[in-house]
Amino acid sequence: MVWSREVAGLRLTFHLAGINNQNFLMRDDQTGSYWQQISGRAVAGPLAGRGLTLVPSDELTFATWKAEAPSGTVLKDAPGYVSEYAPRDWDVKMARGKGVLNFPEHGLRSRDLMLGIQAFGASRAYLYSQVLKEKLVQDRVGGEPVLLVVSPDQQSVRAFHSSGDFYTAGRDAVFLDAATGSKWNFQGCAISGPRQGACLERVAMLKDFWFDWRNYNPGTTVYRR
Repeated sequence: MVWSREVAGLRLTFHLAGINNQNFLMRDDQTGSYWQQISGRAVAGPLAGRGLTLVPSDELTFATWKAEAPSGTVLKDAPGYVSEYAPRDWDVKMARGKGVLNFPEHGLRSRDLMLGIQAFGASRAYLYSQVLKEKLVQDRVGGEPVLLVVSPDQQSVRAFHSSGDFYTAGRDAVFLDAATGSKWNFQGCAISGPRQGACLERVAMLKDFWFDWRNYNPGTTVYRR
């Protein structure tokens, strides 16, 4: 998740303060307030109750990101701290660990990877492995039509507020709409056909462990097909 550092007229600097229910807890140097990573809200201190502004971001493979942003820059590891960064197989190791929270009501394991959407007044979770298998998921969140699309790299996923049209996976494009036959790319834009140049509105989505998503979104529903 990416949050803006500016709040209440201040530009805050954060550092790790601890873990709360296995979710990152950070403290700002300017006011000493404590902030929860997943919600972006201050839970204690002078700014308690205030919230950070979410900055749109993606979790993509490097190849996909580089293809979309060829002039983009990459944050360099801080010398002297490289050994403290998570190893490449961090997610595999974490999946084997035991959690302190368990929500078995949907038949999901605590560390199942989910794609969570909080939009249109509702929260909904999608099993990451299921989305990868289906390639394209058409659903509704808060009564609004949404579309989850898997990139050609077979790992990256984006969500869009769709027009309600029926879409199908395509070979030479990521997906097509049945109404006009237009072809759409992973950026959610029509690259050919009657709707060429049109782009769907992005919907923020978070990849998270089930226990964490469920803990901070107690009213969430789960996509099933």
